[in-house]
Amino acid sequence: MATDADAEFSALVQRQSQFAFKVAYSVLLNSYDAEDAVQETFLKLYGNRGWERAENERAYLARVVWRTAVDQKRRSSSGAGSADSLVFNDIASSHPGPDERLSEANQRAMVHVLIDSLAEELRVPLVFSAFEDLNSREIGEVLGIPEGTVRTRLQRARQILRQKLTSAKETHYA
Repeated sequence: MATDADAEFSALVQRQSQFAFKVAYSVLLNSYDAEDAVQETFLKLYGNRGWERAENERAYLARVVWRTAVDQKRRSSSGAGSADSLVFNDIASSHPGPDERLSEANQRAMVHVLIDSLAEELRVPLVFSAFEDLNSREIGEVLGIPEGTVRTRLQRARQILRQKLTSAKETHYA
């Protein structure tokens, strides 16, 4: 027999599982490992019921998932992720042709590969900011670093991405 707390937890899982996966993936760079980390996180949360007392649900969940993924990465014997790409909802355009769709898909894939190639200390804040709409303060809380450090890392990550994109375009069109 399900209780109100069970129904609330089920609603939390429904609401936040995709977000939790993206957080785990940003650390692990492997969809299978990310799924494992998300499952482990929700099992922990169900057991300790800490989610019931969280002031900011997303920030609390991101912190728990991030720590679980980092711990899982440390336990992993290989420590290397795969080149799986993140899955995000695409914004529909007004009937692009096949060539345009292929070009856009290639560009998105290239950006995801470039993001995945960033050092973890730059990649994780960038993913939290760009794809999860967390602000610098929230990212700092999740990662346990000062807000100014978050801003510096975001600026550096964006600078590196710009350089790599420019280089990739020059190489492609040369």
